[in-house]
Amino acid sequence: MDALKSMLSPLGVGSANAIQDTLKLVVIGGTVETARRASAGAWHTFLDSFFLTAHFSQEDYPYDWLMHWLSKQPAWGRSREFEITTRTVGRNGLTQSTTGDLEEEDEDEDEDALVHGRRKRKVAFMPSIDTTHTIYYRGHWLRITRTKRYPDYGHGSALKISVIARNNDILKKLVLEAKREYEKDAEHRVHIFMADTTYGCWRWNGARQKRPMSSIVLQPGVKDMLLADCKDFLCSEDWYAERGIPFRRGYLLHGVPGSGKTSLIHSLAGELGLDIYVVSLSSKGMSDNTLTTLMGHVPSRCILLLEDLDAAFTRSVSRDASSTGAPTTSNTNSTTTETNDGSTLSLSGLLNSLDGVAAAEGRLLFATTNHIERLDPALSRPGRMDVWVNFTHATKWQAEGIFKCFFPSKPAGASAASPSEELSKDVDTSQKNLPLPKRKAPSHTIPVLDETEISELAKRFADSIPENELSVAALQGYLLKNKVRPRECVDEVAQVIEERETREKLKKEKAEREAKEKKETEEKERKEKEEKVAKEQEEKDVKEKTERKERAKTKKAHRAEAALKLEGASSSTTSLTTTEPVVVLSTSESSSSESDSSNGGIEADTEESITSEEEPDKAADSTGSGDSGVKDSNHSKEKWVAVKADS
Repeated sequence: MDALKSMLSPLGVGSANAIQDTLKLVVIGGTVETARRASAGAWHTFLDSFFLTAHFSQEDYPYDWLMHWLSKQPAWGRSREFEITTRTVGRNGLTQSTTGDLEEEDEDEDEDALVHGRRKRKVAFMPSIDTTHTIYYRGHWLRITRTKRYPDYGHGSALKISVIARNNDILKKLVLEAKREYEKDAEHRVHIFMADTTYGCWRWNGARQKRPMSSIVLQPGVKDMLLADCKDFLCSEDWYAERGIPFRRGYLLHGVPGSGKTSLIHSLAGELGLDIYVVSLSSKGMSDNTLTTLMGHVPSRCILLLEDLDAAFTRSVSRDASSTGAPTTSNTNSTTTETNDGSTLSLSGLLNSLDGVAAAEGRLLFATTNHIERLDPALSRPGRMDVWVNFTHATKWQAEGIFKCFFPSKPAGASAASPSEELSKDVDTSQKNLPLPKRKAPSHTIPVLDETEISELAKRFADSIPENELSVAALQGYLLKNKVRPRECVDEVAQVIEERETREKLKKEKAEREAKEKKETEEKERKEKEEKVAKEQEEKDVKEKTERKERAKTKKAHRAEAALKLEGASSSTTSLTTTEPVVVLSTSESSSSESDSSNGGIEADTEESITSEEEPDKAADSTGSGDSGVKDSNHSKEKWVAVKADS
């Protein structure tokens, strides 16, 4: 301080005192702030030594468990800071309503009333994000905070729970309790996961209500056989391990469309309590590496579904009789585009992903196809597809069973009761775990008939259905149109079947007529084409004949000219032996005649190379006439030479 005063002394006494006071304040303030921060850090450290904190990510199941558990807590709905929303359905498909939800006064009277075709929306109060909420649980205060892991993308929520405790037993109890409540409420649903080829992972696609096994009507024994086989497999993990057999099981469901293949898988998943993982082999971006990665991330106990296996390697959406399953190659540009945008999965990659070294174990593989004959034998062999089930068109036995599923019956001799009471008494064993609907009885209630009458109506309905001609989906569609008219449904089915047969007959006749017309048109076009080709050939022959005649005339003229030149050459040679004065003239004439004859010979040889077989005779005639011409010319030349000599 003395040194500082000595330095500030030249500046003046007043200013030095002001600076000193300022420095004192700075030092004191810094000391206080440092002490505050140190004490706050020590306090937080002291508190953190007692707090246990657990973090939960939205990508994992515990986050869903805790969010479902928190939605039922009264304190969660009495939060001082909250969000108002109408979207109360979470990622797990369960309605997360809180005690603070806003409800209308008459909502209990007509809870599921429709407004312009939609259900009434409930206004829900949800605690806001980035806010700490306090909940009392089993003698402990829980501090819960919701955050966004990726705020820019609008997803990726996280949950942080802190509690003052000496160990983490309270957090374990909390998670287990949330898990039990979640599974209790979710036992009536089947969760569906879809393959995400972009990131090579599984995305939750929704939760579907379980379908009772009684609603699936197959041939006698098929449904029970499949259910027993699946249960036996899930309980035989140790048996497979002792014998060194891969713990995998495959089922191939093949047959006509609309026969209930996918519905059976949905029902089995609900009965076994398994989730369904769906893979679309023809989706964009699907490759061998992507499929292998997806198969490696499949849980040990689930149903892996491959739908329409016969169309996995087909670029086109149509599957006709001429389809071979190979990619179409219409042109180079379109093929390149389809290859880049579509699936690049190969058969070898599919086979390796199903039972290769990296293939998942403990899963039930279900594959569906409408054309089993198009599958490669390596894909459908035992070990990959162990059980085959054929689905055909509806039989009379199936028609009777479907009719009984649509229209419930009351036991004979039962007292009259309301429809709801009768339905609650007559419940199938597979429907015991299904949730009861919380809604008013509909105005168009289904009349509940006696068991005897329902059996009689079902028998009549089955007798009216042709054997193995209609699909199960077609029967279901007809029954849906008459879901509250069981008697009228049976009375009108014969007429509907007759109308359908008439339409099919007309459609068949139309197809035959179109095929006949097409055949006649093709025959007519073929004849016209043959006539056109014959006409063109005839014109071509006439043209060639005309050209041959013209060439023959041209050659004849050249030969006559060549003969005249040869005659001149011979006459000049004869005159050379007669008189001396003519020698000079004859010599010049002979030289010119020889050159002309040589040129004429060349031209004649050129023409001979392109003449036809008819020309030798003509050439002979022209040669004869040429010889006579030579004699006459020689005679006239000799006279001219004689006259020249006299002169």
